[in-house]
Amino acid sequence: MDRGSYTTKFDFHIHSIYSNDSWVSPHKICKIARMQGLSGIAVTDHNSIEGALKARDFAAEDLLVIIGCEIKTDSGELIGLFLNKGIKSSNFMEVVDEIKDQDGLIVLPHAYKNKQKDPEKLIKQVDVIECPNARTSSKLNLKASILSEKYKLPRISGSDAHLPLEIGRVVTCFPYSSLECEEVRKLVINGQRKITGCESPYALRMLSMFLGKCRKKLKKSD
Repeated sequence: MDRGSYTTKFDFHIHSIYSNDSWVSPHKICKIARMQGLSGIAVTDHNSIEGALKARDFAAEDLLVIIGCEIKTDSGELIGLFLNKGIKSSNFMEVVDEIKDQDGLIVLPHAYKNKQKDPEKLIKQVDVIECPNARTSSKLNLKASILSEKYKLPRISGSDAHLPLEIGRVVTCFPYSSLECEEVRKLVINGQRKITGCESPYALRMLSMFLGKCRKKLKKSD
């Protein structure tokens, strides 16, 4: 096993149809991840782990699926990774406690996007900062990178995919050819990774957000 080459690739932020603004089924996510040469993915639907559980059922031995969830709290959004059950609360500190109780990792996604409260006021509760997020501008990703350096927190990347062609836009690479969940968790915390890829083109980001809003309206009208 070559521990010097970073060939094991993960996308740590993907949404399935179990998010009300995504168009990608768990089965399709797994299929595209393999086509993109990914070794692992984290399915992180909004306030639900159902899509992640479905994806894990579809995944074969060559694709590791990490159970995740993106939770909207009263202080902004958090991602929990390596979960084994859903998160019930929307209170920031209660969400933190629920993730910790499962021995999960607390990720601050797209730290300067949307209506997130001051990230520096939340940072003491965070294990990892997501940077870059492929659905966020390079300017805001740079601010998140500076934040991670200031507080010496490890970084991971995520496509934040809501459409098939967004999956794998940015990936976190590890220096191992095969991994288990606990190994990945340790490598993330230790910062033993490289990040490759770049933000999605502006037109793709806007299209993804527009189609996400369309799906929300369709879901409401059902």
